[in-house]
Amino acid sequence: MTDRLNISRMPRPYDPALGGETAALFSGEDKEVAELLSGAAGSSPYLRGLITQEAEWIRRALTAPQAALDEVFDVCRGLAPDQLKPGLRQAKRRVALLTALCDLAGGWSLEQVTTALTDFGALSADVAIKAEIATLIRRKKLPGLSETDVATAGGLTILAMGKMGAHELNYSSDIDLICLFDETRFDPDVFFEARQGMVRATRNMCATLSDRTADGYVFRTDLRLRPDPAVTPVCLAMEAAERYYESLGRTWERAAYIKARPCAGDLAAGEAFLKTLRPFVWRRHLDFAAIQDAHDMRLRIRENKGTGGPITVQGHDMKLGRGGIREIEFFTQTRQLIAGGRDESLRLRGTVEGLEALAAKDWIPQEVVTTLGEHYRAHREVEHRIQMVHDAQTHKMPNTAEGIARVACLMGRDSAELQGEIRRRLVVVHDMTEGFFAPDAAPLPSPAVPDDLDEAIIGRWPTYPALRSQRGAQIFERLKPELLSRIGRTAKPAEALVALDGFLAGLPAGVQLFSLFEANPQLLDLLVDIVGTSPALAAFLSRNSSVFDAVIGGSFFAEWPGGEALKQELDTILSQEGDYEAQLDAARRWCKEWHFGIGVHHLRGLVDSAAAGAQYAELAEVVIAVLLPRVTRQFAIKHGAAPGSGPVVVAMGSLGAGQINALSDLDIIVIYDPDGEDMSQGRKPLATRTYYARLTQALITALSAPMAQGRLYEVDMRLRPSGNKGPVATSWSSFTHYQQSEAWTWEHLALTRARVVAGATGLTRDFEDFRLSLLGQSRSRALVLGEVSSMRDRLAAAKTPTGVWDAKTGAGRMMDIELLSQAGALLAGAKSRDVAQGLDQAVAGGWLNVADALVLQESYGLYWSVQTAARLVTGATLDREALGEGGAQFLSRSAGFEGLEDLQQALQRAYEDCAEIISRCLQEGSEDA
Repeated sequence: MTDRLNISRMPRPYDPALGGETAALFSGEDKEVAELLSGAAGSSPYLRGLITQEAEWIRRALTAPQAALDEVFDVCRGLAPDQLKPGLRQAKRRVALLTALCDLAGGWSLEQVTTALTDFGALSADVAIKAEIATLIRRKKLPGLSETDVATAGGLTILAMGKMGAHELNYSSDIDLICLFDETRFDPDVFFEARQGMVRATRNMCATLSDRTADGYVFRTDLRLRPDPAVTPVCLAMEAAERYYESLGRTWERAAYIKARPCAGDLAAGEAFLKTLRPFVWRRHLDFAAIQDAHDMRLRIRENKGTGGPITVQGHDMKLGRGGIREIEFFTQTRQLIAGGRDESLRLRGTVEGLEALAAKDWIPQEVVTTLGEHYRAHREVEHRIQMVHDAQTHKMPNTAEGIARVACLMGRDSAELQGEIRRRLVVVHDMTEGFFAPDAAPLPSPAVPDDLDEAIIGRWPTYPALRSQRGAQIFERLKPELLSRIGRTAKPAEALVALDGFLAGLPAGVQLFSLFEANPQLLDLLVDIVGTSPALAAFLSRNSSVFDAVIGGSFFAEWPGGEALKQELDTILSQEGDYEAQLDAARRWCKEWHFGIGVHHLRGLVDSAAAGAQYAELAEVVIAVLLPRVTRQFAIKHGAAPGSGPVVVAMGSLGAGQINALSDLDIIVIYDPDGEDMSQGRKPLATRTYYARLTQALITALSAPMAQGRLYEVDMRLRPSGNKGPVATSWSSFTHYQQSEAWTWEHLALTRARVVAGATGLTRDFEDFRLSLLGQSRSRALVLGEVSSMRDRLAAAKTPTGVWDAKTGAGRMMDIELLSQAGALLAGAKSRDVAQGLDQAVAGGWLNVADALVLQESYGLYWSVQTAARLVTGATLDREALGEGGAQFLSRSAGFEGLEDLQQALQRAYEDCAEIISRCLQEGSEDA
């Protein structure tokens, strides 16, 4: 056979005489095989019994181990119901013997051994439960089911938990199972009868596997990982289990479900159930609170099992003791729980695979993963040898010299040398994992807390919502010295403390965020930077503290990825959500993180105001472009596909020009082409005009409705034809007719910045062709500039600037320059949308000189810097008195000035100069036309 056992290591017989007797049974065999059997039998009474009982079979099996294993599995699948118990027990003897010898000989890797044991466990459970279901169906104990339902066990699924779920079953392991049934397979009137039958099937299946008979046993079964095992039946309805996890599930159960896998019965139903539990297991935020939960579990295990003592090899629990297998599993699973909600690539069942995935995403250094992986495999091999001696479900090293010697002989090692190596490995694992949870060493001295901070402010913190829970307060007490120390190092500690106080007061809860800070203390610097500079951003953080997760992701401070990459990312995220509302919430979470990132980059000087404005605009475009097709599909479920070619979303104003600030509304209009269709075709068809009006309202709701994750953007549609009096969605023919025959000059000015950001490709092309054609028409300069002058007057009468820091509204300010620029673009028939190019067109038209255009461009850049920084810092009209030192420095730095006094003077001069230039060129341009 091609898979003959490859012997690369050899056990020694602890009792050479017994080993020799066993080897004599195979006197005609290969010398190495005889030596292998002698070493196994001479050190393990259990293996000696199996070899004697299965001598003829193992003689053949060792010539082709994999084929022999496959044959055992095939026999199990064909067992008659009355032969299940003896047949499975014989199979267990053979699997146990074959895997042990292949393991001891080094012919199979650890993964091959555990996979063979795990697959046999799953197969045993599958044939046993299906036999029970078949019996109940024949006896009419499962109403509504027939023989065809046996293949799916009547909707009963068995979830493999723990090591069995991860294909890591140890040599003498029991099997941890959760049995559930799909209640939707039964009529509600017979639910209780069906549940009774499923419970009976589960109990009988367990008896088939675990009862000890003259032939032995198959597997000890443990069903205690199910919800509330003290009061629930051994088989639960899936709906009841789901309700339990949603309302009462604990962190240890989340960790357990990392490895959960449907292994027997109705596999499809099991996979569907696990899918419903994803929100429970994998939290959407970075769950650093899981560290404390995991540490508390470790301490309880140590207390209950008595494994918390010093590391000594004799009697040490290789699974639960310090530096043992469970420490590596907890280390891995806790980090998976922290980050797996945001990164599906970390949702792996295997321990070593999980470590490697964490290293690939920079959550753990590769050298740590290599070391822990090596020690994990070594620990598992020792564990297997311990269990092989007597087939005992134990993980403890023997307490006697004889017991340790037997384990050493099975490994072909010297006893003293093995003990030394095991102790070294335990110490390394303990040192690597303990510090992650809670170091044993004395804590570092607390940093000095400034004496001059207001004690009254600090004293009221325990009354805030985020600090009312005992756990939140405890974590914060550990953070407080470091946090106050960093506050003390700011330029204005008193101001920073007041800002921090506002942040803490606004936090609705604290455990998750404080855990995040404790595990990532570098975030405290960012927090202090934000609260000391931008009260608006700090208030945003209080309401949306989960955006800090993005900072830990590794790419937070990377360069802007661009619109296409962002579209792909958001599209992928939304595609993973099951329903429409979940998609809208996911879009809000995603957008908030990127929005926050732009603000932080701007705050830290990584991008200037112009770049920040472009990024805010591109982010909004991406959100609209990705949401529109989803809104359209959701609307079509009820009312049918959109009549005609579908809608386009046209960005107007600043969004159309590709530059908005942190608080900008979105100026958009929706245009559609019915293409001759007057009704939709769906369950509830609508007239075309009504269809697009309601679809547009659905889009507005998707963008602006407050949900669990807040809202995306406020939407302003007043720039559509006829303003608020017109329909919210405009047909293509109405739009073109209106623009050609009825639109005011200001509406043509607005069109100079219009740009399609989402929707049908054909209509997008038609819109841009029409826009350029309309703008290219010949116009009277005097008429256009006269209209601009009138608009300036109306704007001045309607709204006056709030002060020198209002860079947007008033003569010589942003809106004034934008109007002039739009006039330049309109009179030139240019396709450009930004302010600078519009001013250049005015110069080319001969009614604005180069020097004046340069002044206007430079002033507009200054205004934009002030406006963008002010919106980020204050969230409203800038109040100099409430700005604070940090905000003042940021505002000055953003505009390129040393201090606010210089900036204020520059703004006043610019307003006066620009107002004079605009008035003069409008007057002269009109006269010269």
